[in-house]
Amino acid sequence: MAAAAAEKPVMVVAVDESEHSFYALGWTLDHFFTGPVSPFRLVLVHAKPSPASAVGLAGPGAADVLPYVDSDLKKIAARVIEQAKEICASKSVDEPMVEIMEGDARNVLCESVEKYHASILVVGSHGYGAIKRAVLGSVSDYCAHHAHCTVMIVKKPKHKT
Repeated sequence: MAAAAAEKPVMVVAVDESEHSFYALGWTLDHFFTGPVSPFRLVLVHAKPSPASAVGLAGPGAADVLPYVDSDLKKIAARVIEQAKEICASKSVDEPMVEIMEGDARNVLCESVEKYHASILVVGSHGYGAIKRAVLGSVSDYCAHHAHCTVMIVKKPKHKT
């Protein structure tokens, strides 16, 4: 049985604290994990920012703040993973693999694709406009160009009917 699981292609799903991320996870489960036997091995990946990048400051006093920021980032990561697992359980997808990696989401996701030899990477789209996307950078756009697998970008409809 373990050999059969190892032969399944891997689907990496990016999760963060956004509603877009959780929508993408739910959509993916509804469309790819509906039968009695799932066609993929599911890996949920959360990119936790480093404390220094989250604070965005340096200099005297910054070192005093970093442990508190790190603690908060760990709590956020735990909440994200817990909510993602709850979504999986509600759709009868038991025990997905879970990974929390520190770093920029773009790099973390591309590294996860390599690490797990993923066939598909699923990311949610925040629906930013061109200006905001240019300033913030688009994780989905970066992954579409740099991940060595198929990248599926799931957009949450503006008005759900």
